[in-house]
Amino acid sequence: MSLGSLGEMPIKRLRFLTARSQFAGASESAEVTFLPMEAIGDQGDLDLSNVRRSEDVQSGYSRFRDGDVVIAKITPCFENGKGALIRGTLTGIGYGTTELHVLTPGPEVDGHFLYYVTMSPRFRNLGQASMTGAAGQQRVSEEFVRDFRIPVPPLSQQRAIANYLDCETSRLDALVAAKERLLELLAEKRRALITRAVTRGLDPCATLRDSGLPWLGKIPAHWKLVPLRFLVEIFGGATPNTGNAELWDGEIPWVSPKDMKQIEIGDAIDHVTPLALSSSALRLIEDPVVLIVVRGMILAHSFPTAVTTRPVTINQDMKALRCREFLAPHFLRDFFRGLENQFVSLAEESAHGTRKLESEVLSRYEICVPPLDEQHAIVSYISEQTANLEALTCATERTITLLKARRTALIAAAVTGKIDVEGPA
Repeated sequence: MSLGSLGEMPIKRLRFLTARSQFAGASESAEVTFLPMEAIGDQGDLDLSNVRRSEDVQSGYSRFRDGDVVIAKITPCFENGKGALIRGTLTGIGYGTTELHVLTPGPEVDGHFLYYVTMSPRFRNLGQASMTGAAGQQRVSEEFVRDFRIPVPPLSQQRAIANYLDCETSRLDALVAAKERLLELLAEKRRALITRAVTRGLDPCATLRDSGLPWLGKIPAHWKLVPLRFLVEIFGGATPNTGNAELWDGEIPWVSPKDMKQIEIGDAIDHVTPLALSSSALRLIEDPVVLIVVRGMILAHSFPTAVTTRPVTINQDMKALRCREFLAPHFLRDFFRGLENQFVSLAEESAHGTRKLESEVLSRYEICVPPLDEQHAIVSYISEQTANLEALTCATERTITLLKARRTALIAAAVTGKIDVEGPA
């Protein structure tokens, strides 16, 4: 069933196809579905397990019913595609965050089809361009949503398009989920390989001894366990005055947690000038040093670490560790990588739910220290053994990107009538 070109279909604004939700609320004694923003997925999935008493939510919240379409208003939720067709609420009526646009389909538009229209790249891209408000609190206005123009094929064809997209996006989503699980397995395999190398060494016949640490177990008998404070010199970071343009956009890398996505750091997104070094607490740290993140939400699940390949500066959420002569920087980095879960567990929750790894806690932590030649051999082994895993990881990530792009393009083509929804997939 081909719908023909966009120009052959009537084009109407959403204000003439939808209504603001108008319906009676639930009785005061009822339990109703409540929908916080985090319960709305990026691909239309909903977590409807949150229930509240209706008397607690009838005023001051968005209200919707089964069959309505909800769209996130605020950045970055709108850009990430948060929105859904409401189905399966506890009583047919639900309430949620005020940061939702609620569209009730009129007689000319099918709600399922309307959901896919609001997920299309044209709607999302134009909506993002129309956002107003302060950075970090920008919103898509109701006027944009209500004035958005869409092609309106007959209802039977709208339903055929929605059913076709259900089938095809489910298939693509299943492929993405499988690839994402593969990424998890690759990460687990890489971590296990590194962990064994930095805690047991490369000689399977080496004599072992009990480390005395339950989380570590046995280590080679000739290795030492040394608190980190005796192995490194620790440096902190700072942020120059962001209101002084003379301190920024220079040639000196200013590394912050957002740069910590590689295991070697030679540059950063932000840069400072020499004036920033002389007029603030910032200091230039000669390479090589081991960089770690010690404050931020990322510490809830990850412990980013890297070795520098050129002089850098760092911000206050980072620490730089300069190794003494009997500890190789790359070995320390790989030790942190292998024991990532252990260091994540050391980070404590601080203000606003963020995480922080205190310097005193870090400095007391005992590190396995093999002889220096063994350290270098272990680093080389890890590099060689993880190269294939890294290549497969990169290939899998590219595949995920292509599958998601295919999903987006499929929705864009289908809702504008450019796909024969009864033909072969």
